[in-house]
Amino acid sequence: MRELAATALMLVSLAAPAAAQDDGMPQGKRPTVSRDAPPSSNATVNLINLLVKQGTLSEEQAATLVKQADDEAYVARQATRDAAAKAEGAEKKATSAADATSPPGTKRVTYVPEIVKKQLREEIRAEVMDRAHKENWASPGMYPEWAQRIKFYGDIRTRYEGDHFPAGNAPLTNFNAINTGSPFQEENNSAPPNPYFPPSYNVSQDRNRFRFRARLGADVDLFDGFTAGLRIATGENSSPVSTNQTFGGNGGNFSKYAVWLDRAFIKYQPVQDVVASVGRFDNPFWSPTDLVWYKDLGFDGFAVQARHEVEEGFTPFFVGGAFPVFNTDLNAGLNIADLQQNNVVPVKLPSRDKWLFGAQTGFAARFDAETNLTMAVAYYDFTNVRGRLSSSCLVYLASDTCDTDLSRPSFAQKGNTYMRLRNIPDTLVPAPTFDYQYYGLASEFRPVVASAQLDLAQFNPIHVILDAEYIWNTAFNRSAVAAVAVRPTNFAGTPDGGPGPYNGGNQGWLARMTVGNKEIKHLWDWNAHVGYKYLESDATVDAFADSDFGLGGTNLKGYFIGGNVGLGENIWGAVRWMSANNIAGLPYKVDIVQLDLNARF
Repeated sequence: MRELAATALMLVSLAAPAAAQDDGMPQGKRPTVSRDAPPSSNATVNLINLLVKQGTLSEEQAATLVKQADDEAYVARQATRDAAAKAEGAEKKATSAADATSPPGTKRVTYVPEIVKKQLREEIRAEVMDRAHKENWASPGMYPEWAQRIKFYGDIRTRYEGDHFPAGNAPLTNFNAINTGSPFQEENNSAPPNPYFPPSYNVSQDRNRFRFRARLGADVDLFDGFTAGLRIATGENSSPVSTNQTFGGNGGNFSKYAVWLDRAFIKYQPVQDVVASVGRFDNPFWSPTDLVWYKDLGFDGFAVQARHEVEEGFTPFFVGGAFPVFNTDLNAGLNIADLQQNNVVPVKLPSRDKWLFGAQTGFAARFDAETNLTMAVAYYDFTNVRGRLSSSCLVYLASDTCDTDLSRPSFAQKGNTYMRLRNIPDTLVPAPTFDYQYYGLASEFRPVVASAQLDLAQFNPIHVILDAEYIWNTAFNRSAVAAVAVRPTNFAGTPDGGPGPYNGGNQGWLARMTVGNKEIKHLWDWNAHVGYKYLESDATVDAFADSDFGLGGTNLKGYFIGGNVGLGENIWGAVRWMSANNIAGLPYKVDIVQLDLNARF
């Protein structure tokens, strides 16, 4: 088989001069290269077709070889014509000059040495080739050089999702709705009590949704190792973990849907093994599962990735980065009532930006052609994400602010434990205060994450892939969190799900097995997976965890199973079932079914 491939490459390399002599094929038409192509009059193409049928070459590789030969033949034909025209002109000039100085009846025979002919051919060929590249007629229909450095890509996914809740679930407070809207009035001794419950998630009514996701991106090869990228995507809002759009959303009545800037970055790769990125880009850390980071999450900031094969089959790698999670508004401030002067004094607040710092190290080991193991350990430090209790703050209206309001999360899912942010005294002087509260995260987060993947390809192209991930929040302090955890009487339970002692946790793990094709690209490619997930309430920041399992967040455990099958080139269907339960506190359970149709280009 290798001899056939070598013969094919040799024949293709000779195809250009051969084609220069044979101009019988119509210009712009090439022999079809395919597994089912009929015999061709071109022996090279017949051989390539044979290699395609035997699986030595793909149709794309074969088509590239034929196109290269055709391009070189085109240039060769042009060079031959130009050389003939120049030689004929030179011969006419030489004959005219000689006739003018020779007696009548003199006969001459033009002789050009072979070395001169060869030199002339090379000069003309170089000249024509240079012109071909500059004027872009070596390959008719080819894009300009600058356009060839832009690579467009995209994908579309349509989804049916069924969310099914059993009887017995208890309401879960929606702290994200409070923190991104008006504060919630708790009961206090000064103001009239609030007869309303806080906003809560749906945990009792089944829902059926049809959704879609569309993304379009471009990668641009710049110069000297620099590249840039952009991607836009759909989405019902600016959520960092979902680009899904529900049909009938945005007011319904076939209203148009929003498009968001999902990626925007510049990368620099000075050498093959090192890449630096700045902007908004894909997760730079190796994460075989979505236990900690949702698979579509984008990271804002700066990251460096480095890897190097120190010996055959063993490649250590390192990733490090800094990512701003929240930046304080330039004009952030509040109005403080000055009872002495009977007016309001504006006060600006100091910056308290939130950051994520992360570092990961690991290795990829290839034991043999069928066995690969990848392992890594990461440490993440979320800075300033924990809430802070304000100084004494008199609140008379829902629009009043306190000095730690900005420490509340600007986006959250559910599962983390919360604390009150406002220190509001009960007083009737000069007027009764109202306990309008915002809520912040009750724990610090500095998790350590261990990840591993074993890829067994003994039945190639069928793979057996085992994924595992474990997380431990090293900054978690149970007694400190329990001391501030929210337990107002008119809340339906606490953030960890129960009215009694705090029973949240700081650990989590996920195990999954996948069998089948590693990638779904062609018709009837397939794979199937099954796994189990366990993620305690304060193991990680719930805002960035999986948004599908248990409808998003932490404090969840349960099974999941699914599969994919190719329906054509880059088109595939998928099905997934997930059953999730609360780990701690009040009961909450949901079963989710998802049916997807995917296409990429």
